[in-house]
Amino acid sequence: MDIIVLGLNHKTAPVHIRERVAFPEKTIHEPLRALRGAPGVRETMILSTCNRVEIAAVVDNREHGAAAVRAFVARHHDVPEGELAPHLYLHAGAEAVSHLFRVASSLDSLVVGEPQILGQVKDAYQFAREAGAIGMVLDRLLKKALSVAKLVRTETEIARSAVSVSFAAVELAKKIFGEIEGRSAMIIGAGEMAELAVKHLVSSGVREVFVVNRTFEKAVALAQEFGGSAVKYEDLFDQLAISDIVISSTGAPHFIIKGEDIKKVMVRRRHRPMFFIDIAVPRDIEPSVNDIDNAYLYNVDDLQSVVDGNIKERRKEADKAEKIVEQEVGTFEKWITSLQVVPTIVQLRQSVDAMRAAELEKSLGKLAHLTEKDREQVAQLTQSLVNKILHSPLTVLKESSQSPEAGVYLEVTRKLFNLADPPAGQGGDDDRRTN
Repeated sequence: MDIIVLGLNHKTAPVHIRERVAFPEKTIHEPLRALRGAPGVRETMILSTCNRVEIAAVVDNREHGAAAVRAFVARHHDVPEGELAPHLYLHAGAEAVSHLFRVASSLDSLVVGEPQILGQVKDAYQFAREAGAIGMVLDRLLKKALSVAKLVRTETEIARSAVSVSFAAVELAKKIFGEIEGRSAMIIGAGEMAELAVKHLVSSGVREVFVVNRTFEKAVALAQEFGGSAVKYEDLFDQLAISDIVISSTGAPHFIIKGEDIKKVMVRRRHRPMFFIDIAVPRDIEPSVNDIDNAYLYNVDDLQSVVDGNIKERRKEADKAEKIVEQEVGTFEKWITSLQVVPTIVQLRQSVDAMRAAELEKSLGKLAHLTEKDREQVAQLTQSLVNKILHSPLTVLKESSQSPEAGVYLEVTRKLFNLADPPAGQGGDDDRRTN
């Protein structure tokens, strides 16, 4: 059994690659069930955000499991494996555990310390549970990841004045316009990212905020919360003509704003500057918009330069957080090892006892003259010998479960006694604890 994380993120893949392998929330249960049924894959979870697509899995074999997950992603999205390979990374074992803890704690985010990722991990965990793709190991791992993330936020100031992609987008708008006080802004979409963008725009002094969403009721609710105006989706382009700043964050699978649309809008605006920030994956706004005079388009990848300063400022607190993660990885690894120690001890006892019983039966068959009492004494003698022989190795195995060398002892024991790898979830009663 092994834990792996295979994926790509904003550091390894540009947005046009990430959007090709994104998993929409509305349909994520189907791929979760399909991947859970792949050969050698015991448990799985899919984390798909604008900045990363990652699959965590419990597999029988690290190499074969990674190959199965990689092939699944390519097949599901109809993308050649060779095209994906340069952008993918693979973490396994303790490294995979550490990676998930760091992701949940926002140490691996575009903006270190941003709060959205914790909610996204929670959602991914819930989706996997609903799909029946989570077992004991990932359940424990993901609960621990959420616990570590909360601990990091409590013990460090990494989340102080936390910024997000939405915040970075508004900061970029300030740099383009100088100041955005008195400007009008349009938010397309009513999800969490859009809501955060509205908060930052209002606090920065925009004159008016328009909210557009395919579900008008959602637009109304968000607009009322911040004193803005809801706009029906069919009136989108009319409203664009009077909007200086446009931030789009929908779940649409295709471009909702194209270059030819903005050319018409710019004529109506008499070519006054417009600032577009596309923080959706897949992208909402056609890249050709950036070729239009006085139209400025930025996507999530363009935000990196805006957040570099924030990353530097947070590095000291991030170092503290990394130490917390390292300590918690060690704790989780001890639990994982215990899952293998207990069944290995049981297997070893069963294997040796089966040999003892077989040899005893064979010998007693040749000693027909023995009385029943003699037979019982011989049986007790063989059992006593087995117990004495196993006492030392079993003691060492139990003690090793809390040491860094535990894996070595387990591997050697299984090889020496020709024991099969124990199935996941076959530990003792302690395995069911989740705290």
